[in-house]
Amino acid sequence: MCAGEEKRVGTRTVLVGHRPVSETDAYVAQKFCDNRIVSSKYTVWNFLPKNLFEQFRRIANFYFLIIFLVQVIVDTPTSPVTSGLPLFFVITVTAIKQGYEDWLRHRADNEVNKSNVFVIENAKQVRKESEKIKVGDIVEVKADETFPCDLIFLASSSPDGTCYVTTASLDGESNFKTHYAVRDTTVLCTHEAIDSLAATIECEQPQPDLYKFVGRINIYRSNQEPIARSLGPENLLLKGSTLKNTKKIYGVAVYTGMETKMALNYQGKSQKRSAVEKSINAFLVVYLCILLSKATVCTTMKYVWQSNPFNDEPWYNEKTKKEKEAFKVLRMFTDFLSFMVLFNFIIPVSMYVTVEMQKFLGSFFISWDKEMYDEEIKEGALVNTSDLNEELGQVEYVFTDKTGTLTENSMEFIECCIDGHKYKESISEVDGPLKYYGKAEKCREELFLRALCLCHTVQIKEGDQVDGLIGHLEHRSTYISSSPDEIALVKGAKKYGFSFLGLENDYMKVKNQNNETERYQLLHILNFDPVRRRMSVIVRTITGKLLLFCKGADSSIFPKVQQDEIQQTKAHVDRNAMDGYRTLCVAFKELSQEEYDQIDKQICEAKMALQDREEKMAKVFEDIEANMHLIGATAVEDKLQEQAAETIEALHAAGMKVWVLTGDKMETAKSTCYACRLFQTNTELLELTTKTVGHSERKEDRLHELLMEYHKRLLQDFPKNRGGHKRSWMLNHEYGLIIDGSTLSLILNPSQDSSSSNYKTIFLQICLKCTAVLCCRMAPLQKAQIVRMVKSTKGSPITLSIGDGANDVSMILEAHVGIGIKGKEGRQASRNSDYAVPKFKHLRKLLLAHGHLYYVRIAHLVQYFFYKNLCFILPQFLYQFFCGFSQQPLYDAAYLTMYNICFTSLPILAYSLLEQHINIETLTSDPQLYMKISDNAMLQWKPFLYWTFLGAFEGLVFFFGVYYLFQNSSLEDNGKVFGNWTFGTIVFTILVFTVTLKLALDTRFWTWMNHFVIWGSLAFYVFFSFFWGGIIWPFLKQQRMYFVFAHMVTSLSTWLAIILLIFISLFPEILLIVFKNVRRKAQEHPLSSCSLKLPAITAFLGVNKSNIQIENQREVGAEGTSRGHPSSPASCLRQHHPYPNYPIHATNQKCPL
Repeated sequence: MCAGEEKRVGTRTVLVGHRPVSETDAYVAQKFCDNRIVSSKYTVWNFLPKNLFEQFRRIANFYFLIIFLVQVIVDTPTSPVTSGLPLFFVITVTAIKQGYEDWLRHRADNEVNKSNVFVIENAKQVRKESEKIKVGDIVEVKADETFPCDLIFLASSSPDGTCYVTTASLDGESNFKTHYAVRDTTVLCTHEAIDSLAATIECEQPQPDLYKFVGRINIYRSNQEPIARSLGPENLLLKGSTLKNTKKIYGVAVYTGMETKMALNYQGKSQKRSAVEKSINAFLVVYLCILLSKATVCTTMKYVWQSNPFNDEPWYNEKTKKEKEAFKVLRMFTDFLSFMVLFNFIIPVSMYVTVEMQKFLGSFFISWDKEMYDEEIKEGALVNTSDLNEELGQVEYVFTDKTGTLTENSMEFIECCIDGHKYKESISEVDGPLKYYGKAEKCREELFLRALCLCHTVQIKEGDQVDGLIGHLEHRSTYISSSPDEIALVKGAKKYGFSFLGLENDYMKVKNQNNETERYQLLHILNFDPVRRRMSVIVRTITGKLLLFCKGADSSIFPKVQQDEIQQTKAHVDRNAMDGYRTLCVAFKELSQEEYDQIDKQICEAKMALQDREEKMAKVFEDIEANMHLIGATAVEDKLQEQAAETIEALHAAGMKVWVLTGDKMETAKSTCYACRLFQTNTELLELTTKTVGHSERKEDRLHELLMEYHKRLLQDFPKNRGGHKRSWMLNHEYGLIIDGSTLSLILNPSQDSSSSNYKTIFLQICLKCTAVLCCRMAPLQKAQIVRMVKSTKGSPITLSIGDGANDVSMILEAHVGIGIKGKEGRQASRNSDYAVPKFKHLRKLLLAHGHLYYVRIAHLVQYFFYKNLCFILPQFLYQFFCGFSQQPLYDAAYLTMYNICFTSLPILAYSLLEQHINIETLTSDPQLYMKISDNAMLQWKPFLYWTFLGAFEGLVFFFGVYYLFQNSSLEDNGKVFGNWTFGTIVFTILVFTVTLKLALDTRFWTWMNHFVIWGSLAFYVFFSFFWGGIIWPFLKQQRMYFVFAHMVTSLSTWLAIILLIFISLFPEILLIVFKNVRRKAQEHPLSSCSLKLPAITAFLGVNKSNIQIENQREVGAEGTSRGHPSSPASCLRQHHPYPNYPIHATNQKCPL
């Protein structure tokens, strides 16, 4: 562990260039990390023990390890190989996968650690490996290079001491950010000059927050007092960022290696587990009980059987002296363990590795989906967590952000209002660019437009085109900003004749309506923060006048201005919000020199603080931004994203409740909710906002009244006797709820003397009865609180959060499934999400198609694994009743070992990756199909018991069918008698063919891969049986299977028995399929015609497959038959699995290969 890592509070002192600053001042040398990055989990030495320890923490692996040890220690009927080999296979495959992933991490680490960097030592440029950088080294970085560690920016090739940086690899933001060198070191732009710097840096210990940094630099000069300057995030260049459009910079390393902000952000998110895993664990408990019951029954029956002396000690098998003297309880215990070992294959250890492979390989299909590829950003969907694929098919609640998620976050200036007078752009610029609705005084107009040109953080970039939030300015210039609102406002001011020309040497240049250039000295920027919800600048005019301009949300500006100025502007703001526009208010105040001196002193003191700097700055800003004068307001349009309304309608139709959680004001958010059809015209809205609750001291009483009124109204409209209808809220009159942040705080944190402490319960009941909920004026933490509240309700509904900004990260991490939009507010959301998509509209296909299919596949996979293992072990259990409970295995050890590894593993894996019981287009166009699998429908106890009874029925058929066949033990013309190994082999052959053909019956979407693995697995079994029994194996003690299989297949009776018993086993399943499809046809007739076929295997089983109808073929036409087919296996895989672009129909299509 690196020094300081265990305790990140306090500060660190860094000597710039390791140069002692004073002979009198003593500094205690601190130890810091080196600059090595270690993202790998294992080393060569600890890989084996650490990986094995992690794997055996899984209950199934540990169980099989115990069974294996019992087989080694106790004299058990089966070889330790039978359980050891499958366990070894699972452990090895997992270890190879994890080892390979870690090797890739090692390789990536080495590329970074061994890369060359330049360090300034003794006024010379020295080349070093990145991992050898130490805290305090002065590093030179050139254009387009990545910063090797976190640096304090000292000087650059630009005379104004600025540089441009992109942080795409950190937060995904592709726009250029401007960073500033320390004011007193900007001139030190040569090797000799920078090496002569004597300074110390005091800063906080490493923190993971990318956007916060607190420090100060003390610069020492001979015979002068040290100069102290504050350091903030604008002076810190982060590891992983890239230098752009600046020839070179010098910086001093303050955080290195695993203490850099980038490395601290690598720490993993809490592991999310899907509901399917919980079902698997529940089913495992049931099968473990079945296993224990079987072992107990057999052990008891053995001693009942042996109570007869003739059975206990027949004349041909007398007991040894040791056996006679053995302690009976110990003997019973070892017999119990032996039976456990004999039946242990009922627990499917290989299921875990198959589920992992299915999730891992299946996640690629989301990334490959061309319909989820966005041409604008040249990116498709991204899977960060493959463990939750099936959870996408179980979502009940969708929590979505508004700005940038439902809307484009691409702002367009619409209109403004100055002193209550409206200014709007006309349709034709030829007739006159502006339409005026009454006019304010000329000086007020100019003051307002100057405020728009000065109160922002927009930069101007000359020359090259820049990615990110840009707007063209003249020929080769672009506006650059991290906020699209600011660009829209600056461009809006330009339409009215005031153009922002850029910042030069702390002077902002503005071209006015007379084409004159005005210069304003920028003294301070009071940055925007989500708590204040406003930003300000303090500037000095050429004449020496001091002005403060402020812009922000109306709720944050109105309390800070003269109250008599509000009314005329408020009417415009409210109307614009009702129209769905984003509104900002603009205010100003004039400062005297004395006031400014006081402000300057307060700001500098707050900036120099190392402890609680943000709180101190916030307090100072709060005092400065007081007693202002309101000038006007702006309206900016943020258009709805393409197909946002259709997507929300589809989610509603699929039975999901959609909640919008936004920081925007209520009127704007409400208008957006109507536009995207979250609220319908017939939706009755219930409001719990400051407007309805009020500001008075009785607001808690009023809140209580409203909660009880709404609760009563909803209970009357939602009677309890719904008959358990799934998602019954869809059947009723629609209600919508609107709540704001302050009211939510009142509900979640009622005052101590509050008369009612059950606000939260009543509020939750109201929310759950509403079709849609809008939460406005939400802080990021409140968004997460809402998700947590719904997540923890009765039944634990599956929640999904989707957002695009850093303020959405908390709710994305809180929900069961987190979706990030690759938007314009950076990539923090997509980096912290489980899945990332380019647009909100892609959520429709992700849930309704991908989620639906993933859930159906994995549910079938889990049930099938338990079913085939019950079929496998039940005959072994029944055999004990006919062999005196002697623990005699029914199957050969090779068959026991290979059953789950080779003979039955690949068909179910292919099915779980490629199956489409309903085609993609139907799933996407008919959202109600999503409800059929909701509430974990396919992994409830009812389907589980169906599969269990099916497995028990088939196991009985296998055993007693062959037992009946063996009533005449001479099955050949020559009178040769078949033995117990032939009996077991016939049962095993029927078993393998039946469970494989059962899967073929279940397959609705046939590809060449399905054909290959299903028929290939059966062919491999036959080949292996001939091969295993056709050669004398020198390393085997017994050759009991020698020519058993070859002799078995020479008997006509055996062939007839195998075919007949396979048919009898599958007959109930075939009848069920026929019955279901006849009933479906009766329901659908005459609206549509269904003529889909069962797999070809039904013909082999004697069923007229043309009469069996599977699925309603929708939208099948020329388009479905005219598309080309792939010509290579790779393209065949892509186009035949569920996610190609062309329509796929629910027929049993065959691959042309």
